[in-house]
Parts: sequence; C-alpha cells; structure tokens
Amino acid sequence: MTVTKKKLRLKGPYVLILKIIGGIAIIFLAVFLFYEHEIAEIMALNYSKLASKNILFSLKKDYVLSVGENATLNAAFESNSLKEEYLDNYTKIKYQKQKNLIRNINILLNKGYRVDEISLILEHGNSKDVSDFAKRDKVKYLEEFYTIDYAKLKYYDRYVAYSYETGEDEATTVLSVNLNMDKADYEDAVLVKDFSYDMLVNKHRYLSKDFEPDLVNISEDYAVEKGMKAERAALNAFIEMYKAAKKDDCNLVITSSYRSYQEQEEITETYRELYGDSYVEKYVAKPGFSEHQTGLAFDVGSQTSNIFVNSKEYTWMQENAYKYGFIYRFPKKYENITGFRNEAWHYRYVGKKMAKKIYDDDITLEEYYALYLDK
Repeated sequence: MTVTKKKLRLKGPYVLILKIIGGIAIIFLAVFLFYEHEIAEIMALNYSKLASKNILFSLKKDYVLSVGENATLNAAFESNSLKEEYLDNYTKIKYQKQKNLIRNINILLNKGYRVDEISLILEHGNSKDVSDFAKRDKVKYLEEFYTIDYAKLKYYDRYVAYSYETGEDEATTVLSVNLNMDKADYEDAVLVKDFSYDMLVNKHRYLSKDFEPDLVNISEDYAVEKGMKAERAALNAFIEMYKAAKKDDCNLVITSSYRSYQEQEEITETYRELYGDSYVEKYVAKPGFSEHQTGLAFDVGSQTSNIFVNSKEYTWMQENAYKYGFIYRFPKKYENITGFRNEAWHYRYVGKKMAKKIYDDDITLEEYYALYLDK
C-alpha cells in the first residue's frame, strides 16, 4: 500500500503576512546595518560609542567629520550639558580629563572668557578648582600668572595679594606662593608623610615626631664620632663619594647626619639658652622642620682643615658632589628661596639624576620641587 504525502500549502492571507514580516525584517536589518556603518565611521575618529550615537541622532555627523578627531568635542557629545551653539568653541578648547568639563566650559563661556583663556583655566586646576573658579566674577588679566606652567588655579587670590604686597614679577610670585613663602615661617605648614629621595622639608613642610627613615650605622672611618646614623642609600652614596675624593687627595668626613625630632628639640633648646630666641628663629630649624630628620642630609667637613669653606675639600664638593647624588643645599645666593642661611657644609642626597639637573640648572631643591614634583 502506497502512502501519498500531502504538501502543506499556505493560504493566501498567511503568505501575505509572511511576506510583510520578511519585508519589515529586511528593512530593520538594512537600517541596523546603516546605523552601524554610520556609528563606525564616527568612531573611527576616536569618538566614543555614546558620543557617536548622540552625534548621529543630533544630525551632526557631517559637522563632526569636518572637524575630525577632537577630545573636547567627544566629551561634549557624551555630556548632558552640551550646548549646540558652543560646538565651535568646544573644538578650540584643549581637553582636560575633568568630571564637570563641559558644564564648566559653558559657565566660563557665558562669563565672556575666550577659548584660549578657558584652556589656560582648565590646564591649571582639577575639576573642583575649575568649578570654584567658574563661580567667581570674570578675571581680567588671567595670562599674568597662568602662562606659567606650574601656576595653580586655586592660588589666584594668593598670587594677586603676594604680587601686590611685594612687587615681585609673576614668575617669582608663582614660585613663592606655591612654596607657601607668602606665609610666615612654620605657619600652616604641610605635613610630609612619605619618605622619598626627592622629599622636601623646610620651614613650610615638616615631619612628624614619629618619622624615621631606614637607618644604618655610620662607620667611624667616615664620621667624626661613633654612633652616627644615616639613611642606607644616602650613606652608600657618601662612601662612594668619599673614596672618589680620596683619589683626588681630599679627605671628607661626616660631622652631622641623622637627627631625630627629639634630638632637634634638644639642639634648639641648647642654642636658645646660649644665644636667645631671635638667634634660634633665624638660624635653627624647629623640630620636625630639619632635613637631618630625613636621614638624607649630611654636614660635611675636612679632615685637614678646621674651616671647611677654606679647604680643598669644600672646592671638591662644590664641583663633584652632584656626580654622587648630592646637592649643595643652602647656597648664599638663594637664602631667600630656601629660607635658611648659607651652610657651606650642608649637603643633601637626592639621587644622581636629580642632583645633576639641579646642578646644571643652578636651582634649589625648592625650585625643582615646584617645577617638576608639585603637581
């Protein structure tokens, strides 16, 4: 017996429905592929997917393609604060990775700042600094301070006050304020918590009572007395320098090295009893404000002369100390920057690369810190 299979035939209405569904699917696929192509074309210019989608739906694709890659424009199309009337402005403002970038740009544009001025403002502060600055009335002479690379937006009022009070030029003003030199010595000082070879300790930056570096004992071969200590790497560098000086018939010796907070207290009181408060205020660092507590500072003497500044060892150190990572810490000509009187014997370990830069540029540790470290 042969079984005959019946073919399934759809009735007319069902065929029509399937054709309609298929047509819609094809249309959706075509739209999707077109959308993906358009998005990919924008993203090829390094715009994010979110920005690219917003660009496409706001019908600004041709505009963006004419501009090309632009980080600030990308941030604008990612932001809910975008204003289309400011599109051209966004493209001319240097991008900074900040939380409220576009909102702050809008505020600054509303206040009448030029795009180059806004780039300066953004470059010299973080999101909070810029937001705070945007709240104030428009500053008339912005370029006075902010063409200086290391100027800080948050210090604007201090720059103005210091410049007015001292008559100093903009570069000197920015350097001085950044180093807190517009404040009285030891006033509102910054606590330095972490040890590093480029750490800055002076009359505006201090160490806690408990701060102590990695210390090792100094052999009597290199020091005037037993029991002296120094930071390990600094001592190794001194020994290397000592041996090099010896080859040049120069005999160095450490006369003072690490001093704890408590030891600096004792020294301060001793000088106070001998010479009075005014002497101590002028010449002796308060406890916590002495570089000797870092373990990186050495008072260096000569084994053949009682007056170091008149010795051949002094001359040798002036010419060679930087090669071993040491800087002449308190030169006479920079007393107004370091805040300490000239000490011909005081050398500080910072590492060879940094010491060479300070030596070559003839600058202080304070200036190096302001220029390269205080970001």
